[in-house]
Amino acid sequence: MHMTSREIVLLAIAVLAGACFTWFSPWFATADNLLTILRNSSELLLIALGMTLVIAMGGVDVSVGVVMGVAAWGIGQLLMLQSPLLAALAGPLIGLLAGLITALVVVIGRIPAIVGTLGLFGVWRTALFVLLGGQWLSGLPGDLTHALMQPLLGLPLMAWLIIAAWALVWLALRHTPYGLWLLAAGNSEEKARLAGIPVTQVRVATFALSGVLCGLAATCYIATYRNVEMTVGGTLALEAIAAVVLGGTRITGGSCSLLGTLLGVLLLRILQNGLLLIGVPSLWQTVVTGAVLLLVLSSEAASGRLLSLRRLA
Repeated sequence: MHMTSREIVLLAIAVLAGACFTWFSPWFATADNLLTILRNSSELLLIALGMTLVIAMGGVDVSVGVVMGVAAWGIGQLLMLQSPLLAALAGPLIGLLAGLITALVVVIGRIPAIVGTLGLFGVWRTALFVLLGGQWLSGLPGDLTHALMQPLLGLPLMAWLIIAAWALVWLALRHTPYGLWLLAAGNSEEKARLAGIPVTQVRVATFALSGVLCGLAATCYIATYRNVEMTVGGTLALEAIAAVVLGGTRITGGSCSLLGTLLGVLLLRILQNGLLLIGVPSLWQTVVTGAVLLLVLSSEAASGRLLSLRRLA
């Protein structure tokens, strides 16, 4: 697998940012802090993986973070009922159901993705507040924690779960018709339909898969924190979109880079962690994420206009 220029630049920026934070804070480059960065990347890695597919097909989903929260609530309820096996299955199943509802609204209902998922964001956020009764769900049993933190070949089982999810999506994109159909639909839905591609099925499957990954992220979240707060996942959609676009996936669809998304997630988490260590208030993390997203979108728009001018010339 060769790296594109975009991915090389992202890697270089991440290394440079790490070097800068190491200079200003002696705690940044410690083993414990680097492990914290990786741990804090887990949920975002899975959600950004699904977001990569959604954006590659020309869509967007701003409800993914709250879907993770609802799935986390379901997992927590089953853990309190002493059903760890059902709890482990509940996350992906609840995510799948939420993804199918998103597909029903956006694909079947033909509502623009940004509008439909923004509406669903409000629905899921209100549902989560009602389900929690205005209080945190805390002190959950540690069954999932014990299971997913068990070491396997030097890594916790949770890490292998994330690696397996990425590997399966990579295989689907590279070695099945789904990958070609997804990018074709992202380039031009009309042309894809004329070519005989089942665009509707591809879009439904993509939202469903994104939902499953949100549910899997919820499983990792509960295993790590063992609580569900009312604001859980509030900024995850913004962070996922920023990481995906930063990684080289076109916001208009038709292309994607899983490696770029991975590097985008790590860069965002490095920036957020480093800023905290040098004393920048956590409130500014969202500002930094939004600024990075605007910068990338502005540069892509400028490069697109420059390319159009060159073609006209």
